[in-house]
Amino acid sequence: MTPVILLAAEKRSAEVTDWAARLGWVIGLALFVALVYWLMREGWKWRGTLQSDLPELPSAPESTGPVKLKLSGRYHGSTTAGQWLDRIVAHGLGTRSRAELTLTDAGLDVVRPGATDFFVPREALREARLDKGIAGKVLTEGGLLVVTWAHGEKLIDSGFRSDHAAEHNEWVATLNSMIESNSTEGAER
Repeated sequence: MTPVILLAAEKRSAEVTDWAARLGWVIGLALFVALVYWLMREGWKWRGTLQSDLPELPSAPESTGPVKLKLSGRYHGSTTAGQWLDRIVAHGLGTRSRAELTLTDAGLDVVRPGATDFFVPREALREARLDKGIAGKVLTEGGLLVVTWAHGEKLIDSGFRSDHAAEHNEWVATLNSMIESNSTEGAER
């Protein structure tokens, strides 16, 4: 055969597409993706079931006192204290969202549009620090404000990132001084 005839035969065979095989592969891939998504969702729900012993989240009291600090940013999730990958999903604590934090004499109010709001009473606050990661979110060193608090029998770390990272240091200092004054008042009683 001459080269021209071979090229024409190759071109004709390239034009013939096995649509049934392609469609089968596309449907198979879509079913696989759906199965993986379903398994991830079931794992999330199972984790929530395992953590169902966590009490309901407190809501903010009517009177909280004057505002000490306010922060607008993102809530990156909560974990068991000291275990930055052990995400807590019960009561919506695993849902990442925008957040408005307000620190008052009564405690820390976390308002999350589209997710469950919660309030951390002053007595439940244990520590504030800067960290680089929580629950699968890793940032630069000191890029995350982590607040440790007690909820029921469990110590929880909650991670926040301000829209203005320079605010983090002020939050850590103010929260830790509140916690120290709590422990001093508790020791005096």
